[in-house]
Amino acid sequence: MASGWSGLVPLRTAAADATGGKGASLQWLAAHGYLIPDTWVLPPGAPGDLGDLDLGRVYAVRSSANVEDGDDASFAGQFETVLGVTGPQDVAKAIDVVRTSVTSEGVESYTDHMHAETPIRMSVLVQEMIEPVASGVVFTRNPITGLNEIILEAVEGRGDQLVQGGITPHRWVRKWGAWTSQPDDPILTDELATAIVEEAAEIADDYGAAADLEWVWDGEQVWWLQIRPITGTGDVHIYSNRISKEVLPGLIKPLVWSVNVPVVNKAWIRLFTEAIGDNDLEPEDLAETFAYRAYFNMGAIGDIFELMGMPRDSLESLLGLPPGPDQPKMKPSRRTLMKTPRLITFAVGRSRYGRKIETALPQLRYRYQRFDRDLTEMSDDDLLTSIDQLMDVSTEAAYSNIVVPLLANVYTGLLRRRLAANDLDLTQIDLGIDGDPAHDADPNAELDRLADTIEAHGAESTEAADHLDLFLARFGHFSDSGNDFSVATWAEQPDLVMQMAAARGRSQRIDRMRWDEATADLGAMTTITTRPIRKRAVTYQVRRDQVSSLYTYGYGLFRLYFLELGRRLADRAVIGEADDIMYLTLDEVRAAVLGALSADDAQRIVADHKAELDRVADLDMPEVIYGDEFIPAAPTSPNGLLTGVATSRGHYRGPVRVVRGLADFDQVSDGDVLAIPFSDVGWTPLFAKAGAVIAESGGMLSHSSIVAREYGIPCVVSVNGAMRLEDGAIVTVDGYRGEIVIG
Repeated sequence: MASGWSGLVPLRTAAADATGGKGASLQWLAAHGYLIPDTWVLPPGAPGDLGDLDLGRVYAVRSSANVEDGDDASFAGQFETVLGVTGPQDVAKAIDVVRTSVTSEGVESYTDHMHAETPIRMSVLVQEMIEPVASGVVFTRNPITGLNEIILEAVEGRGDQLVQGGITPHRWVRKWGAWTSQPDDPILTDELATAIVEEAAEIADDYGAAADLEWVWDGEQVWWLQIRPITGTGDVHIYSNRISKEVLPGLIKPLVWSVNVPVVNKAWIRLFTEAIGDNDLEPEDLAETFAYRAYFNMGAIGDIFELMGMPRDSLESLLGLPPGPDQPKMKPSRRTLMKTPRLITFAVGRSRYGRKIETALPQLRYRYQRFDRDLTEMSDDDLLTSIDQLMDVSTEAAYSNIVVPLLANVYTGLLRRRLAANDLDLTQIDLGIDGDPAHDADPNAELDRLADTIEAHGAESTEAADHLDLFLARFGHFSDSGNDFSVATWAEQPDLVMQMAAARGRSQRIDRMRWDEATADLGAMTTITTRPIRKRAVTYQVRRDQVSSLYTYGYGLFRLYFLELGRRLADRAVIGEADDIMYLTLDEVRAAVLGALSADDAQRIVADHKAELDRVADLDMPEVIYGDEFIPAAPTSPNGLLTGVATSRGHYRGPVRVVRGLADFDQVSDGDVLAIPFSDVGWTPLFAKAGAVIAESGGMLSHSSIVAREYGIPCVVSVNGAMRLEDGAIVTVDGYRGEIVIG
């Protein structure tokens, strides 16, 4: 016996203006060959008279308003759904329930909140219910983070349990073709879960957008019940400190941040613009601070990827996420090919940068030296103007300090691969850099000579004092951090430098083979083709140290200018002491100097920032932060195992020595395992004593990693908890696996 509804039409043949949002999506699924239950639609205002529905079947009666499943407002869950309906009277009642839900208080409140102005037209879907063994949802992109990963949730039986309180679905996460998370006792087989997510990915690809899908499994087939676009993922900012820890490590005071962002990021934007052309990037777009630590905005880097024609999702590999067989490839697209002439011109120009830097270095040195003068005779306005000018010069220097190390890494990498192809290890070969007359930026050799003077004549001798003066004249601009002008320089701490030299003894680098000896057995053609690569590798390594030293010198001038302004503000009782200026931003400093920021406000700002910095100093910070509302968590204590990134191979076991800065250098004994927050060029002398290095920050190209490889000692970086290791604790450092075993 058959019955039906007057006005109820099969969804597959329904007109577009009759289906509503949900019906249109189901109609799209069916049209593209995906399995959906038999479905009918009752258009808005159509009479709900009895028709030809099979009375022996069970139905789900669902809303399909014109406003549902939109990009701006989905109205998800706002209208009623009635499941398990049988018989004409119950179906009629269910249709009325769905239609009248349009005027419910919840819908009105939602409409007001979303500022939705489109009049609601309610179509109703009558859909055959599938007897479920399991049901669930699948998101083809993480709706919280926006990451390119598929999330599958499932429950036994009907899917409406997913919205019931107290029900926890089984959850799978699949990224790049591999499971990154699975339930311990899954209700779906691995084959079924894989089939669901793979078909969901296929649907999303056809759909042209990330999709949120409802599904049901009847024990034999997977049926698709609903599809809607995932909205709002583009609004989630993703921040990473994997790279930023290299250039701005540790806690960053407000003044340092407000100077570094325009100085350094303008240099990066210049480099990007040369490579890809005009763009809308601003310095503040590239980085953000969380708990006074620097994080790069990966969305901005994604914009750069897209401008280059690369898949935006490939930037996720920079976040340190687990790889998979379907990981996006950094392969060129048509858009990339269109930019190829510009990229070739850019690459050729950078390859010739060595000649440019030879003339740029003395010019930059001259421009910096013009700022090195008696600041006490300058007016407030002149000091502020000079700071602005110093920022311009430092941006030029920062550009060189980016390009030259990049080129050094490129040519050193080429040389390493060329030698490895001939069974030679670059780390075991002396390239002759230390003997290069131009290589005058490394303090090690001069510190050794100062140590000899102290040993021969005593630390209190005239000879030692004279030698110290010479040392500080060349290297006094170094500090614990060359990117933080709030840190005192070596020149400000001569006694600590003397202690460091006296405790140091002779530097003992690993014994390397001379270049001509190591390459004596290479064939004539290999020797000829390797020679120019070696020359460029040596040149750029020397230039790298020179540029870094010059940039550190010029950058350190900010300290002099700001401390002079700080002393003046302290004399006027605007701040408590000169160093308090570091807790104001550049704009706040300017306002305080010009009288636009009151003493009460300035001192309150300083006090607030000091308290916040103390509170977050020992936090374990995540490598990746999603969104702008990150709240720092309380620190955790290290247990028996710490993990990080192995960047210099080898194994070593020894006592830990926690070193926070220059003042701790004389505590290090030969063979100690250094636990450090980061390292800068000023830390280089310390590595001569170390048996291994554990760094809280860093990556493969961090200073810690490079120097450790040069000294042939294991190094593990990006180790959360490194600075909370107990001084003297015995640890085993695995420079292959990136593990530190305590005890």
